[in-house]
Formats: sequence, structure tokens, C-alpha cells
Amino acid sequence: MPVILPGQTDIYALTDARLSCGRTLETVVSALLGAGVKIIQYREKHMKSGEMLEECRLMRRLTREAGACFIVDDHVDLAILAEADGVHIGQEDFPLPAVRQLVGPKMCIGLSTHSPEQARAAVAVGADYIGAGPIFATKTKEDVVAPVGFDYLDWVAANISIPFVAIGGIKEHNITDVARHGARCCALVSELVGAPDIAAKVQAVRAAMQRGM
Repeated sequence: MPVILPGQTDIYALTDARLSCGRTLETVVSALLGAGVKIIQYREKHMKSGEMLEECRLMRRLTREAGACFIVDDHVDLAILAEADGVHIGQEDFPLPAVRQLVGPKMCIGLSTHSPEQARAAVAVGADYIGAGPIFATKTKEDVVAPVGFDYLDWVAANISIPFVAIGGIKEHNITDVARHGARCCALVSELVGAPDIAAKVQAVRAAMQRGM
């Protein structure tokens, strides 16, 4: 099955056990998939490698059954071992060409970008998609760069031909504006995994996003 990329679907969900209200990864991911989310990234920073591999293998099974795209954040080794559809890396991780050597030609690679220069460089080295942000201030990621706001998002929407996902502090109350500035796929973390009713929140976020398109 072809890998689903940003732009081919509207919501890109990320996991975070600390924000999931005590629910298991299986419960959260199953709820997201049941609500029609087609891209889910595994992003956990405070677990042992063996535990993360178990969770990634669980996510691989759940996403495969649902026909969704499974992406692993940062950990190229986990992505390979769990047979993920993709891996997402940052500016300070292994360079993309080196990651491509490890994962081969079929796995998609996303790269976080914060400026036009980084976006152009990502395209030049063969990124399958880029992350554009952080649009707003966010507390779900440590060592995050300053918000880039809508100016960078406007530039990406006008100048970058590969798929992109807007990320950083995006929630139901501001996603309409993000969509108005050209985002057709938005990444959300706490707004989804921390919602009391995940399916209802996905529906509300989708409706808010549509108002900006």
C-alpha cells in the first residue's frame, strides 16, 4: 500500500504518554485510528529502548490494520526494527542522506524546518516531506526553537513543492487560521491525546480546519 503523506490527509497526530491522561498507547492510538486519523507519529522521549520497540511494534500492527501511515520520531533504529512507513528527523539529528542509507528507498523521511534556507536544503537532499514550524509556542517538545509564525508558513505554502505539515502549538481554537495560511495537513499532540473524548476532538479539529480552507 502506498505511504500516506501530509497533504493526502489533514491530521498528523503525535503520541505523548505524559499527556495521555493515563491511557495506554493502544487505547490512544486505537481512538485516533477509529476517528479516521491516517498519519500517526510515535514520539516518546522518556522510555527505555526495549519498551519503545514494543510500543512501536504495537503501533505498526494497529496502523497496518487501519491502513494508516506509521512514522517514528528521531529513532531510525526503531523505525527499521518496527518496519515503520517513515521516520521524522530534526535539524540536529543524522543528516538525511545518512538516514536514507540506513532505511533504504521505500521508507519516507520527514525533516523539521524552521526557515526558507532549511526548507530548500531539505528538498535538495531528498526529503519526502517537511515539517514547517513551530507555528506557535509549544511545551510538548524540549529544546524547541522560537515560533516562526505565519510568515514562514506562507512562504512554504507558496514556494515548496513537496508535501509539508504545519506543527507547533496547533489546537482547535487556532487551526482555522493555520489552514487559511495554506496548511493542508496539521500536526497536533496534546489537543488530541489529552482530549477526554479523542474521537469527538478529532471531529471538532477537522471541522475547524475546514473553515479555513
